[in-house]
Amino acid sequence: MAGEAPSWADQWGAGGVGSMEDDNYTGTKRDTSKKEEVDAKRGLNKAKASAMSGAQKLKSGASNSFKWVKSKCQKK
Repeated sequence: MAGEAPSWADQWGAGGVGSMEDDNYTGTKRDTSKKEEVDAKRGLNKAKASAMSGAQKLKSGASNSFKWVKSKCQKK
């Protein structure tokens, strides 16, 4: 029986079916151009500006909410 089909270990082990295909892969690293780097930096700057704007809105909203609760509690 063992000669008819590969065993489980042969199929899923370190040297199983298809391992030769993986060994022959020679992937190439993609070179990034200057334009892509500039676009990435521009996107990062936009993200920073958006995050700062959101943080400022959150801070002012929390402050206003605290002041509102404080004024409601002091009216007793």
